[in-house]
Parts: sequence; C-alpha cells; structure tokens
Amino acid sequence: MDVKPNVLFICIDDLRQELGCYGSEVKTPNLDSLAREGSLFFHHYVQVPTSGASRSCMLTGKLPRKVSDLSNEACKQNLSNLAELEHPETLFHQLRRNGYYTVGIGKISHYADGYLYGYEKPKSTKLELPYSWDEMLFNPGKWGTGWNAFFGYSDGTNRQSRNKQVPPYECADVPDEGYPDGLTANLAIDKLKELSQKGKNFCLAVGFFKPHLPFVAPKKYWDLYEENAISLPSVPQIPKGTHRFALHNSNEFNGYLKGDEKVSLDQSASDAYSRKLRHAYFACVSYVDAQVGKILNELKKLGQADNTIVIVWGDHGWHLGEHRVWGKHTLMEASLHSTLIIKAPKTKKNVKNRRIVSSIDIYPTLMDLCNLPIPEGLDGHSFADLLNHPNNSSWTDLAYSYFNNGISVRVPKYRFTSYKYKGEEFKELYRFRKNRFEIQNIFDPKDYKKVNRFADLVEKGRTFIYE
Repeated sequence: MDVKPNVLFICIDDLRQELGCYGSEVKTPNLDSLAREGSLFFHHYVQVPTSGASRSCMLTGKLPRKVSDLSNEACKQNLSNLAELEHPETLFHQLRRNGYYTVGIGKISHYADGYLYGYEKPKSTKLELPYSWDEMLFNPGKWGTGWNAFFGYSDGTNRQSRNKQVPPYECADVPDEGYPDGLTANLAIDKLKELSQKGKNFCLAVGFFKPHLPFVAPKKYWDLYEENAISLPSVPQIPKGTHRFALHNSNEFNGYLKGDEKVSLDQSASDAYSRKLRHAYFACVSYVDAQVGKILNELKKLGQADNTIVIVWGDHGWHLGEHRVWGKHTLMEASLHSTLIIKAPKTKKNVKNRRIVSSIDIYPTLMDLCNLPIPEGLDGHSFADLLNHPNNSSWTDLAYSYFNNGISVRVPKYRFTSYKYKGEEFKELYRFRKNRFEIQNIFDPKDYKKVNRFADLVEKGRTFIYE
C-alpha cells in the first residue's frame, strides 16, 4: 500500500529571497540546510504583493478575478461566510477531506491567528477559513491577541496601543520567547509530538510573523552582524524610465512614527539608516530561521522527516531600499520575488531550480506529491516533476502578478507590466541579466515584435478589468 506523506507547511511573512542559500549575506543555517535536502526555487513569484491577497491566491490555486481580490480581505470576502461547498475552500480543506488531520498555527491566511476581528478588537470565534482546520491554534503570550502580537514589542505593547508612536525596529536582550515567533515555534513542536502519535496523516501549517514590520528580534540575532559591513541596496535609485506611480512613498513603513528618518521617492534613506534597517530585517530573518530550525529538528527527532513534505513559502518580497522604496506593494522583482523551498520524499536533493513558478502552482503540486486528486478549476499547474527533472522542457516559464491598476508578466529574461493610470495605459519592459532588480524601462512602442508578444501574454493573463 502506498503510504501518504505528512505535510509541514511553513508560511513566513514578507520573506524575500534573502537567505544564505540564495547568495545573501544573511545567516540562515537552518533554511540553507533544508534547501540542500530538497529544491530551492530562484524564480518563484507571488500573484499579489500584499499578504492577504497573496495568501488567498496560494491557498486557492487561483488568480485574482476582481479588484477586491487584491486586498488583504480577499479570504474574508470570498471564503469566510460561505457554506461548505463541493469545491474545497483551500488546499488545506482538500487535504482534510482526504483523510489528513489539519492543524494551523499562527498566520496562514491573512488574520494573525486565523480568526476574524479588527486590530484593536477582542479575538472573535469566527474562523477566516471555516473548513480548512481540525484545529486552529495560537499562543499570544503577554500581547493578549493575535493582532497585538503581530505588531508587538518586547515589553508587551504593540503598535496600536502606542498609537504608532513606535520605531520600525527593536533590539531587545530577550530569549526567543520574548517575541511571538518563539512562542509559535514552541507550540508547533508540542503539536508535532502529539500529531506523531495519532497514527493518522497530518498537515501542520505554521505561520511566522517576522520579518514583517516592526523589525523586532532578540539581541543575539542582531549580534550576528556588523552593521557597518552590511551592504547597501544594489539599485537605490528609481530605474530610468519607470513611472513614479509604479512605486510608492513607503507609507506603511513611515507609519511607524518614531523612525529615525522619513523616506520617500524624493528622499532616500541615508546610508547609515539604510544599513540599520537592513540590519534589523536581517536579524529578523535569522531569528525566524532559528525558529524553523527548532521545528525541523523536532520532526527529525520524532522520526517523521523522511515521510514529510516540507514547504517553506514567503508570501511576497519586500523592497529593502531598492528603487527608494521600503516595503512591498509594487509590481517589481523586489516585491514579487519570494522564498520557496520544497523537500519531499522520493525527490532529488540540493536542486537549485531556476524555472519560473507561481504561488498558485503550490496547491496542485502538493496534491500531486500527496497522490491526491487536484480539484477542477485551478489556475495553477503542478510542478512536482520539476523536483526531479528541473529541466523538463514541457514546463512553461511564465508568472502573472496584479496590483496598482497593473498586470505584470514574468518570463525568462524579461518583466513586462501594463498599468492603467488616470485613464491612460502605460507600459514598462525590463530585461534581467546578472542583477536581480530593474535597471531601466526599455519598452519601445516601435519594437513591434516585443510589443505584440507581451501584449498577447498580458491579454491571456487578464482575468478581470480594472475598475
């Protein structure tokens, strides 16, 4: 009899491809080790560069169909209030229907602990994904609620309670449990021990907060870096020919009102502040790497590692000063490019996969790996075969993304984006060589071959018309 694998699905908020295994200076020994045991995807792209919408696309395997699908409330609007239908609400619902015991911990969909309530409201009892979980768990610790923990500082306060009069970073000499992700790792370890004794296939999904703002992490992770040696953004200026409305003035970042400097498209961060902020982000990534390592070590200790699919997924990227932006919410590489690592039984190790894949492809891929039926109507395609055959010629290297009145298509060597702005249509084309970021908009309306090629691709990916 074919034994089905267990599933450990780890979601990490705002984790761009800033890991040691991607060539970054960031110290991530645990995720680097996992990448050596499986496949590391260098060209994984999200469909929407904001948390709730990106997660909705990944969870459902579908492209956005309307403007509201680009918001953080996408799951709430499309899934939370529905009766249970024949079509599963998410990939976790499909696993549950096929015999898996499903447990969610932390931020898997948009809401920080999986329950619907406002930032400054008491926790509700209404699940964001009502049919996906046998259990939905979270330990808010001294912060009291999921949202308070999400925006929490080491003293138990949070951005809301301090009326945004907070810095965008904090270095506190506390143990891992002094911030919420340490509590999440401990809860996941305890649940793994329990699940391993159930005698039933399980799916444990764990959502970590960091490196999402505020960039807060225990001091020992800050101490891994010498701030003066941290690199500056490789592309600090707005690319030549880029339309300013394609970028933004880092409003989410500037909402932390005690920041050292205000930044905008007209005012770059100083080199010293850029290094401090990158230091803070790097510390957060090293902190969450350590939490992931604890869970992976427990999986091995319990003897479950060889029969467990492990997926580590970043819900989108984040500009760390590239193009004068600090944040996500653009249709640029820094915002759309995110971490994806997959380790699965009976697949090759240490695969550095450079094929273009999308977050919507994860759902059908996981079903393939679990030998389960793939529901009809998904927009994603299984790339399970790429785990063993990364050069498979039948795979189409193409990814669509949507935001900011724009639709963007990524193919090998190029990104083409079409925006609507004040009733007009604007186009941008970028060619990628060694640099991972956009340098210059090279769109030429007289280059009819390229114009027609990308216009056709955009039309194929246009699932809705912007209002």
